[in-house]
This record gives sequence, C-alpha cells and structure tokens, in this order.
Amino acid sequence: MRYALLLLPILASCSAATPKPEAGTPPVTRAAASVDDKTLSAYHWNLQGAVDRDGKRIDALFARPQRPLQLDFRDGRLGVSNACNRIGGDYRIDGGRLRPGQMMQTLMACADPALSGLDEAIRSRLQGAPRLSVETGEAPRLRLTTDGGDVLDFGGVPTAETRYGSAGETMFLEIDAQTQPCAHPLIRDKRCLKVRERRYDANGLAAGAPGEWQLLYQDIEGYTHEAGVRNVLRVKRYAIAHPPADAPAQAYVLDTVIESEIVRP
Repeated sequence: MRYALLLLPILASCSAATPKPEAGTPPVTRAAASVDDKTLSAYHWNLQGAVDRDGKRIDALFARPQRPLQLDFRDGRLGVSNACNRIGGDYRIDGGRLRPGQMMQTLMACADPALSGLDEAIRSRLQGAPRLSVETGEAPRLRLTTDGGDVLDFGGVPTAETRYGSAGETMFLEIDAQTQPCAHPLIRDKRCLKVRERRYDANGLAAGAPGEWQLLYQDIEGYTHEAGVRNVLRVKRYAIAHPPADAPAQAYVLDTVIESEIVRP
C-alpha cells in the first residue's frame, strides 16, 4: 500500500504572542535582529502563544498541543507543519511584513474536528501581510501580528544547518521494513535500520540501480521507524566537526518521506 499527497492551491498568512514566565524564572537573554531570510531560516519556529486583540488565548491554534504548529523559512519558501495538512509556498519580507504568495496544502482528512479546523485557523492569520519582529539570543523568538490584532509568538529551535554549520548533502535512503540485530558496545540487543541509497533524476524518477543494503548504526533525526513499513526518505547528511570518540562522524536528518509501503510477511 502506498501513500500519495495531493496538492490544493490556497492563499495564506500568520500572527503571534508569548506566555508570561513563571515566578522565579531567570530573565532570558534576547537581542533584536533584522527580519531577513538568513535570520528566519536559521530556526524552526514553534508556536508558544497566541492571543487575540482582547488578550484572549486563541484556542483553535492549539488543537495539537503535543506537536505545536511550526513555521520554516527556507530558500524563499514558507512551510507550515503540524496542522492537519502541510502548507507551503513562496514568501517575501517587505517593510517588516510577511507577504506570502500562493500557498499549497496537502489534502489529508483528519477525524478530529478541532484538528481539521487548525488549517483554517492558520490560513486566516496568514492572509494579508502580518507584521514581523525577531529576537535572537538564548531563546530566539518570532512574533507575528495581524492587522486584526492577533499576536502569535514562536520559539526558535536551531535548524540542522545551523547546528552543524553547513548546508549538508541531500541524499535518498530506502529503509527496509524490518530492523536487524547489530552489535553495539554500549547497547544490548541493539537493532539497526537496514538501508540502501537510492537515486532520482530531475523529474523525480528512479535512476540507476540502488546501492547495496547495509546496516545504519545510528538514528536518523526526525525519523521513527514503524515495523513492517518500508520507506524511502530524503535526508540531509552533515559532517560532524570533532565528534566524540566512538561516535559517528556524520549525522542524518530527515527532510521528508517520499514513499511508504506496508510490507506484509
């Protein structure tokens, strides 16, 4: 069984707010930063707070509290994840305002009405040109303010490019449906992913023969394997500067799952 994603054009826009620190919490060091593509693309921006013009929490934006809404800015593209569907499209920054172009979204159906409504809750606040402000430091923050007075605050988590200091190398890995036992000096009964490299042409079609199967003795950041499901992943591979002894010299970070198939015994 394979999964496919359909795309639907939409128009988009966003907003922001921060929770007050608890008593006794030490002050967080922040510094105002220019709102530019370089600063925005250095972090994954996770929603931390959202209030309307009257200061009331916008509950519709927190339908998935264990996976907060996330904004990603990369190569002139804005992506919204952790809603019911994934949303993305072009954007530009103009006079301290976010101006999204035509956005696209996947067509997934979510049984939970609150989760289904999350897409619209985001889209309605992306329409127009919300004002942006960014603060960097120990706890980076992005604030979006809509013309209607909604304020959304996002906390910044450094991207893999920021953490590893390079753009990384894009590659495709096929993950076998079943993990395999593998020897590990520190982990008893360790099981490893069985992987092989795949190649694709500019049209997204498989090109050449797959590489040889081998065991991967480390995790792929962002990927959780499900037994019985074969996946093809687009990942980024980064060199790790000065890795600890007996630690891998490379890191693999999930970009996206491009193919999934349930393999029956």
